[in-house]
Amino acid sequence: MKKSFLLFAFYLFILSLINAQTVQPFGPLPSARQLQWSNMEFYMFVHFGPNTFTDLEWGKGTEHEEVFNPTNLDCRQWCRVAKAAGAKGIIITAKHHDGFCLWPSKFSTHTVAQSKWKNGKGDVLRELRNACDEFGLQMGVYLSPWDRNHPAYGTAAYNDVYINMMKEIVQNYGPFFEFWWDGANGEGPNGKKQMYDFARFEKTLRTIAPNTVVFSDIGPDIRWVGNENGTAGKTNWNLLDTAGFTRGAGSPPTDTLNAGNENGKNWIPEECDVSIRPGWFYHKQEDSLVKNPQTLFQLYLKSVGRGASLLLNVPADRIGVINEHDSVALIGFKKLRDDNFSNAIINKKFPLSYENNYVVNIGSTKKINCIIVNEPVEYGQRVKKFSIQFNKGNDIVKQIEGTTIGRKRILTFDATEADSFVIVINDAKAKPLLESVSAYLIDEKLIEKNQ
Repeated sequence: MKKSFLLFAFYLFILSLINAQTVQPFGPLPSARQLQWSNMEFYMFVHFGPNTFTDLEWGKGTEHEEVFNPTNLDCRQWCRVAKAAGAKGIIITAKHHDGFCLWPSKFSTHTVAQSKWKNGKGDVLRELRNACDEFGLQMGVYLSPWDRNHPAYGTAAYNDVYINMMKEIVQNYGPFFEFWWDGANGEGPNGKKQMYDFARFEKTLRTIAPNTVVFSDIGPDIRWVGNENGTAGKTNWNLLDTAGFTRGAGSPPTDTLNAGNENGKNWIPEECDVSIRPGWFYHKQEDSLVKNPQTLFQLYLKSVGRGASLLLNVPADRIGVINEHDSVALIGFKKLRDDNFSNAIINKKFPLSYENNYVVNIGSTKKINCIIVNEPVEYGQRVKKFSIQFNKGNDIVKQIEGTTIGRKRILTFDATEADSFVIVINDAKAKPLLESVSAYLIDEKLIEKNQ
C-alpha cells in the first residue's frame, strides 16, 4: 500500500513538472496566412508598365496607351530567373500611379486592350499567372489606389472602381500570396485627391481572398519597413500599434515602422522593399548600377536576418525580360547564400520548453563567425535582449549581444574558435522560448560588424 502511494505521488510530481512546462502563447500572435507568408523570406517585385518606355518613375497618367509595347514579353523568363535566384514568388505592378492596367480591365480605358501590343489582345497578368504556375512560384499583385488617369478618381465612385478592379484580378488571376497597397495619394486628372475607403477595400479582400496577406504602411498583415533601403531595424518587433494612424501621410513615424512597438497590440511583421537598381522601373542608363551579389547578400542579412522578409525589385526591360545585368547579379546572390549557408557547423533544435540558458556543445573546437537563432513565433515574440557566450575549454573567449530575435536572427562577427556556446536570455517579455540555432563559418569578406 505504501509503495503504491509513493508511486502515485511520484506520478503527480512528474505530471506537475509536465504541466509547469506546458507552453502557452503570449501576446498578439500571427495568423495562419502570416505564418505561411513569413516562410517565403525572399521574393521578387517586378515594376513594369508605361514608365518602362518613358523613363519615368511616376507616370503622369497622360501617356498614350501605345507607348506600352514590349517587343518580346517573356514571363517564363522572369520565373526562370526568380527560381534560379531562390525567390519564392513574384509581385507585379498590375497598376501603378499612372493608372495603366496590365490586364484588359472592364473598369478602365487605359489598359493593354487599348495598346498596340499584341493588337490589344495581350494580358501581362495572364502570362505571369501561367508562368508562375509552371515554375512553382507564388504570385502577388501591386494595385496602386492612386490613379492619375481614371476620370472617376477624386469622387466616391472611384472607390467602387477600385473594389471592382480588386475583384476582377482576384477572380481572374488569383490566388495571390500578397496584395500590395501603396500609400501614395496625389491628384487625379480632375485635380482632386481621393478619399480612399480602405475599410471597404480591406473587408472586400478578406471576403474574396481570405488567405492573401495584405501589405501597407499599417498592414493589416504586413507593414512597410519605413525605408526603401531593404534594411530592418536591429531591434525588430513584429508588433505594431495602428490606432490613430492611416496609410500614407498619416502612417506611424519611420523609426517606429522600422523597429515596431515592443508592446504593440497587433501582429504586423515587416517587409523590406528595395530595388536592385537605383530606380524601380527599368532605365538603360542604370545597367551599370545594378547591385552586386555581395551587396544583395548584406541586404539579406539586414532583412531576413533581422526577422523581416526581403522584397527585391527586379524590373523588366523594354523587351519584356529581366535584363542580363540583373540576372547575373541574382545568380551570384544565390551562389553566395548557397556557399555560405549550406553546411552548418552545428544545427540544433531545442525542445519546446522555457529556458533562460541554451547550451550548445559543438564536440570539437571550430572556427565560427555566424549564428542563426530562431524563436517559435507562433507562440508570440518574447525575447528583448540576449547574449551568446563562446567557450573554449573552461574559458569564455567571446561574447556578442543582441536584442530581438523573432522568426530568424542572423548575427555575424569576427571569427572565433570555440567548442561550445551558450545563448543567454537576458530579458524577455514572457518565459523565453527558442526553436533552433545553427552556427557557420561564412566568407570573412562578407562579415560586417554589429550585424
